[in-house]
Amino acid sequence: MYDIKWIRENAEIFDSGRARRGLEPLSTQLLAFDDARRAAIGELQRAQERRNAASKEIGAAMKAGDSAKAETLKAEVARIKENWPALEEAERYAIAELDAALAAIPNTPLDEVPDGADENDNVEVARWGEPRAFDFTPKEHFEIGEGLGLMDFETAAKISGARFVVNKGGLARLERALAQFMLDLHTNEHGYMEVSPPLLVRDDAMFGTAQLPKFRDDQFSVTSGRQIVAPPDSTTQEVVPTSEYWLIPTAEVPLTNLVRESILDEAQLPMRMTAGTYCFRAEAGAAGKDTRGMIRQHQFYKVELVSITTPEQSLDEHERMTGCAEKVLQLLELPYRKVVLCTGDMGFASQKTYDLEVWLPGQGRYREISSCSVCGDFQARRMNARYRPSESKGPRFVHTLNGSGVAVGRAMVAVLENYQQADGSVDVPSVLRPYMGGLTRIPS
Repeated sequence: MYDIKWIRENAEIFDSGRARRGLEPLSTQLLAFDDARRAAIGELQRAQERRNAASKEIGAAMKAGDSAKAETLKAEVARIKENWPALEEAERYAIAELDAALAAIPNTPLDEVPDGADENDNVEVARWGEPRAFDFTPKEHFEIGEGLGLMDFETAAKISGARFVVNKGGLARLERALAQFMLDLHTNEHGYMEVSPPLLVRDDAMFGTAQLPKFRDDQFSVTSGRQIVAPPDSTTQEVVPTSEYWLIPTAEVPLTNLVRESILDEAQLPMRMTAGTYCFRAEAGAAGKDTRGMIRQHQFYKVELVSITTPEQSLDEHERMTGCAEKVLQLLELPYRKVVLCTGDMGFASQKTYDLEVWLPGQGRYREISSCSVCGDFQARRMNARYRPSESKGPRFVHTLNGSGVAVGRAMVAVLENYQQADGSVDVPSVLRPYMGGLTRIPS
């Protein structure tokens, strides 16, 4: 979220950043909203000042015995009071109009981010591992899972609908093993603190990390409790929820919001947190994409990485976080490539994003398995998350970063396809065997 004062002072830079994302200039409209906000606030303040002054003048007039003047002043105060609700409403509307406009604006890309229109303009910066040479035609993960009788989309559809899966036996254990391995790696070797956060969050938390309001249609909401109300001047009754929550689309939401509305000490930074949670996404814009298999599910498991830093630390932390996610794939011995997203493909809250794309031999291409982003103070402003520098009196906004470390379901997809055998079985990567009770192959 942007500071309108900064936009006023840097209108050309602001509009240039929008242009790099393929968006129209907006500074003129935003400054007009801000002018209207200032005018509304000023008018209310002037009315308040005049009401206070007139009230004092009434006392002076009555003390001087000038009843006519006192009555005139009383009438003036009454008019101000009568107009007061309209002035307050005008102020609320002007503030809300500006806030809504600012909330819908994506973050400005860093200068080093490559310009481009879409994923075709992303830039590969590194590649690790060599794809395995198969002496048979490799299958896709869902063919392997269904062939083992351990991956059931049909029953999941009966229970929940499309884009769900039931994993059983060795595959259910493999999914659990992957998550435990990742959490142990990030906590024991990478210094992240493990957190078990809520999966249900309020509007403010989703707004803080920028899932709301722009991406409302991509989320799942749930309600708790019901109450019956009768609207004014109505003979009908309406049943409404007593509260509404959002299922988290990623643990980024609760983890980042742990520092909302707080002022940290600089000595606490960088703050590194990790969580393994189920995530829920409506995939509203994914019609026709990845309709088979586990690549794009409504419910999936993911290990998330979140860092809270000072502005000076954030870019180095971005490289470090991405390296932590890469280590997962290296230990699993999964070939991958690292790309920096172009301005037209990067996320709404991101200043710069690295994607890690794992090789899937069944599909014959690389697919995203992790996305690591530095957001600057964009989310911090929405959450009012600050820190107190050791050598400065005034607090500053923190910088926030988030990344997949990594998506567990997609990691299982990659393991199934890269470790598949000609007889339909799947070798268990050596790093996972301690988490699988020593099991070396599925089925055993």
